[in-house]
Amino acid sequence: MKPIKLNERIIFALDVPSPEEAKQWVTKLDGDIKFFKVGLELFLAGWWNIVDFIIDRGNQVMLDLKFYDIPETVHLAIQQVKGHGVSFATIHGDDAIIKAAVSDKGALKILAVTVLTSFDENDMRRMGINGTVQDLVLSRAQNAIDSGCDGVVSSALEISNLRAKLGDGFYSVTPGIRPSSSEPGQDDQKRIATARNAIINGADHIVVGRPIRNASDPISVIRQLQDEIAQAVDIRH
Repeated sequence: MKPIKLNERIIFALDVPSPEEAKQWVTKLDGDIKFFKVGLELFLAGWWNIVDFIIDRGNQVMLDLKFYDIPETVHLAIQQVKGHGVSFATIHGDDAIIKAAVSDKGALKILAVTVLTSFDENDMRRMGINGTVQDLVLSRAQNAIDSGCDGVVSSALEISNLRAKLGDGFYSVTPGIRPSSSEPGQDDQKRIATARNAIINGADHIVVGRPIRNASDPISVIRQLQDEIAQAVDIRH
């Protein structure tokens, strides 16, 4: 396994509407979590200032903007990102787009999004895509790694198959995570798993938002998740 610190295994999803709220969460949590995800909503609200704020406090950032455009445009977008000290940036696309993204990325790690965790096989059929979600994830992950990506974003339900077929030489970031003690809820995540199962299956990092953000005691939830992760890491070793 990659030598990742326990406080960097969880990537907290800062899916909030304002930079002020995001800063409050970072200040509250970064004694326990050192990795934060900035997505479209927050980035459009806070732009680079919020990214710089997180990094200046000694934390890492996953910039989850899922770049998808013609290769040259994606290449130029990555040039903007790499100068800000971001650790992970996400992209969609075919091999030409991916190769453009990775061609001059510096220390930035590029992650290809395989299939969103809000997506299931019913959605695939409506789009005219045959096969299983697992088949589609594997195909996209294989193409991404072959094209030079540092890793992929996939659900925990597919990562064990990716590790079996593609090995351990890439980063796996897994959203759709719920604590073992949580009750089934109604949200837009369809392919979910526990932190323990995600790490055992082969994830390097897990992305968690609502289970921490909506908890009455967020720090307690974080420590519960970290206990699950530590146990899973021991099992994988």
